[in-house]
Amino acid sequence: MRPLLLVSAALGLAAAVAPAPAEAAKPAVHTGLIGNVAVSGYDPVAYFREGRAMPGRRDISATHRGATYRFASTANRDTFLSQPDRFVPQYGGYCAWAVSQGYTASADPRVWRIVNGKLYLNYNAEVGRRWAEDIPGHIAKANANWPKVLG
Repeated sequence: MRPLLLVSAALGLAAAVAPAPAEAAKPAVHTGLIGNVAVSGYDPVAYFREGRAMPGRRDISATHRGATYRFASTANRDTFLSQPDRFVPQYGGYCAWAVSQGYTASADPRVWRIVNGKLYLNYNAEVGRRWAEDIPGHIAKANANWPKVLG
């Protein structure tokens, strides 16, 4: 074998048997696969003000901790900007029940609950029902697991 070909073969073999890099930690704010939009584009202030899940508008947004939040109105955006940590969902918008179980999962912004002035989201309606069976217990477990579950 020629020396250059031998070096190329050795490098190829080294790459093939090298350990895989460690999986990167998940982001602290769940934004899904496309874009960098938190709460699946729903208005985090509307849960508190309107008592319901409302989609935010693309043209009314703000950035907080590296994620984009959308709002149904400029008044909600301005309220958010005055105290963003009051309105962002707990556990970065990941499913509260999943975090209580020691892992992360996406959340459906239409499955939510405000407990003691904090917003919690869950994966789907069934998971939301499981979470509701022992909200204080699940919150305590999730608080103990957060942010370790991000890896």
